Amino acid sequence: MKIGFDNEKYLKMQSEHIRERIAQFDNKLYLEFGGKLFDDYHASRVLPGFKPDSKLQMLLQLKDQAEIVVVISAEDIEENKVRGDYGITYDMDVLRLIDEFQAIGLYVGSVCLTKFAGQAGAERFREKLSSLGIKSYCHYKIPGYPSDINRIVSDEGYGKNEYIETTRPLVVITAPGPGSGKMATCLSQLYHEHRRGVKAGYAKFETFPIWNLPLNHPVNLAYEAATADLNDVNMIDPFHLEAYGKTTVNYNRDIEVFPVLAAMFELIAGKSPYRSPTDMGVNMAGNCIVDDEVCREASKQEILRRYYKCLGDYKRYGQSNDNRQKLELLLRQAGIRPEDRCAAAEALAREAATDRPATAIQLPDGQVVTGGTSDLLGASAAALLNALKALAGIPHEVKLVSPEAIEPIQRLKIDYLGSHTPRLHTDEILIALSSTAATNENAKLAMQQLPKLQGCEAHTTVLLSSVDEQIFKKLGVQLTCEPKYEQEDRMYHKR
Repeated sequence: MKIGFDNEKYLKMQSEHIRERIAQFDNKLYLEFGGKLFDDYHASRVLPGFKPDSKLQMLLQLKDQAEIVVVISAEDIEENKVRGDYGITYDMDVLRLIDEFQAIGLYVGSVCLTKFAGQAGAERFREKLSSLGIKSYCHYKIPGYPSDINRIVSDEGYGKNEYIETTRPLVVITAPGPGSGKMATCLSQLYHEHRRGVKAGYAKFETFPIWNLPLNHPVNLAYEAATADLNDVNMIDPFHLEAYGKTTVNYNRDIEVFPVLAAMFELIAGKSPYRSPTDMGVNMAGNCIVDDEVCREASKQEILRRYYKCLGDYKRYGQSNDNRQKLELLLRQAGIRPEDRCAAAEALAREAATDRPATAIQLPDGQVVTGGTSDLLGASAAALLNALKALAGIPHEVKLVSPEAIEPIQRLKIDYLGSHTPRLHTDEILIALSSTAATNENAKLAMQQLPKLQGCEAHTTVLLSSVDEQIFKKLGVQLTCEPKYEQEDRMYHKR
């Protein structure tokens, strides 16, 4: 895969920049961490070379100076809000985050429950945290937030919040998801610190949009595609343009709230340390792009993936959290069409030639292999075998798994497990391949190619079962599907 981003440069530059920001204040900086601290696969997809745990590795370079406060909304606890990517509630994700941070040596100081109003679920969660030896603090809803600035920055506002005891110069404020109250927590802490004579500072770490890339750069457009459910919009920062005469990019929510933040800073500290939303940021990712064209192409593919996912949601559920019209607009802004996805074009061509569902996988060298539906294998299972053969240099006509090895699995599915189709799914063909590898050198060689599928692009001409989708996800294959079923006349489709 071509690399467009220098990860090592990023780790060094980003950690140095945060140290500089700490020094600008009274050796106390509250850093609001937007997005995912680890498993940031969106960033790694649109900036090839960016590691999914890069932000975590960057923090490890500051671990002696840093402590983490995890923020969660008491309302989200009460509503049992669930993370879509992990399928667990926000309160359970707080515990997962703490485990992950502590496992690699980062210090978690406490948990802050925002919008606390004595909710029963929040009280139970506090008790659980206490039993685990984790400190927790409560912040409360403030009437008139965020417009009633005089009330917010007073004893009746931030002054009512519990002061979070911290011991290190860098306090990283993170959360299991958006809307948890990270920024309000930071500002509340600034209020309390200044009352104690500590001139603490605030900064924001948000990877996207990248402030020093053009507004309609595909990397920034891909961010809009990723937040189509939130309807975020990238904008030129008017405050930065007016203050410095320089064009930078931010997003609507930060720009809209900046006048309020600036006024709060003035009430808390006497003056605002920042003249624009861009000033508040510390993101150095834009300075570490080493091949702009690679990042542009990767971002265009990300927009296409988001678009196909939205179409699939509409087909499956009749609705989507993402705004379809917005995604179509982003396609036009990026100058791309669905047929620009190479794997999609090849899969559709194979389907047209055979009149049966097909799958295509684009390999790291650009080669595209396809798989068709047969009596033995589903299209995705066939494409997976063909991809492994191509990566291993095994001739296409060589059978990695014999029909005799497949037949008992088919009999198990039909006779004992109640399946309606004997064709093997991707998980089943991989199990058959691994079993065959014990006595077959070609199968063994093919199995060794599985890591090379990481980052490959794939497209299927029908919506897949959840089993097949999960296998592609675990292999790191970037999958898209046509928004149709293999049997369109059926009223119910297993997912």
